[in-house]
Amino acid sequence: MTSMPQTDSATSDSATSSSPRTPRPWLVVLTACAAQFLVVLDVSVVNVALPSMRTDLGLSAFGLQWVLSAYSIAFAGFMLLGGRAADLYGRKAIFLLGLGLFTAASVVGGVAPEGQYLIGARAVQGLGAALLSPATLTLVTGAVAAGAARTRAIGTWTAVGAAGGAAGGFVGGLLVDLLSWRWVLLINVPIGVLVLAAALLWLREGPTGTGSRHLDLPGAVLVTGGLATLAYGIVQTEEAGWTDPATLLTLLGGLVLLAVFVAVEARTAAPLMPLKIFRNRAVSAANVSILLCGSSSFGMWYFMTVYAQNVLGYTPIQAGLALVPSSLSVILGSKLAPRLMPALGARNVAVTGALIGAAGFAWQSTLTVDGTFLGTILGPGVVMMMGLGLATTPLATLATSHAGPGDAGLVSGLVNTSRTMGGALGLSVLSTVAAAASLPAFETGTDYSMIGTPDSSYLVPGYAMAFRVSAGILVAASVLMLAWLPKEAKRAG
Repeated sequence: MTSMPQTDSATSDSATSSSPRTPRPWLVVLTACAAQFLVVLDVSVVNVALPSMRTDLGLSAFGLQWVLSAYSIAFAGFMLLGGRAADLYGRKAIFLLGLGLFTAASVVGGVAPEGQYLIGARAVQGLGAALLSPATLTLVTGAVAAGAARTRAIGTWTAVGAAGGAAGGFVGGLLVDLLSWRWVLLINVPIGVLVLAAALLWLREGPTGTGSRHLDLPGAVLVTGGLATLAYGIVQTEEAGWTDPATLLTLLGGLVLLAVFVAVEARTAAPLMPLKIFRNRAVSAANVSILLCGSSSFGMWYFMTVYAQNVLGYTPIQAGLALVPSSLSVILGSKLAPRLMPALGARNVAVTGALIGAAGFAWQSTLTVDGTFLGTILGPGVVMMMGLGLATTPLATLATSHAGPGDAGLVSGLVNTSRTMGGALGLSVLSTVAAAASLPAFETGTDYSMIGTPDSSYLVPGYAMAFRVSAGILVAASVLMLAWLPKEAKRAG
């Protein structure tokens, strides 16, 4: 197997010549990672605040679901557009725009007097995140020279992003217990202002894509509409189920829009997404693998948070603290991967990580009503997230290191879209699986009105089944990686 430094060398000269290196690359990495932490944190930080939001704003179960869904739909729907915009108009400019929107929306959500204001603010947060997140990865890869240093930088970006998702339960629980649910949004404001200041000081605008800055408007409308419609259909399955006619029509509509998008892009002179990037096995296989890994990891944080509170009786802050070791293990796995990749190869590290993660999910599926911290939270949580941390870094490195210089933002957006859509799809599928294995009253999906009830032991068989399915997904992902990821990836043309 070709080692990663050798693999990266294929792009070293091109990347170095096409992008001026900043004299302070790790300040750029720090700034980009801080922004990515905020983006991923807001996917999960509101989970423990849902009961308080419901009480304070009088939200229905359906409205409470949309506090989560509005963010994920906008995030997934606009991600590819955000990535291409960074290529065309400048990564720093799009970074600042996205972070500004995200921070402003956090203010509105934090002071929302009614549920509709909160849901609208979450949607704008998702839009800001969709512009911001692809730019963070592009800034990281553009600031650090190709080779081992870039791989370490991507490992840091992966670790920080994973830590954001992992820390959501702890941060949310701490803020809800000590202050109020409003601070799960307001905390973004001072951090966002600091990151904006750092970006203005330290970021340098890299070269934009070659040729015209003309944005492929038909392609942008189609892919954004398709992804948003598909994401909407996915989250609706938690309310209506997978067989509901409205759900099926929505999902079909999203797929049709994406199919039309592909047809349009194949005939457009300056497409939003050059389809040639999918001819590269590293880009295609890595993104599919990231989607599968994301479908497991997002569900893990949700189910573990509600299991700790609903079944074991933990308070929000206790639930958050219980998941801290898992948060640390995903960071450790993400930082360990770059050290293993030169000796073992990116593909082998990714496969090993997926299999370790699968073992952790299988262990977690043995959870019980009277589970202990060591046996049902600490042990399996550490194994699950260590494995996913090991798997994600080499996959992100393979995808981004073999994109053409003018497609860096697009591929970064694609990586984030794969992870986000995988998370949304996985959480909806696993929620349906969990509901089907629990009481018949919950066979159509997750009922958020039951969060915080005194006896939720009926949920345990469903959670166990969800973790078993996740283990199977990761085993399938490891087989796919072995069969599809190339031993030596070539750069996209």
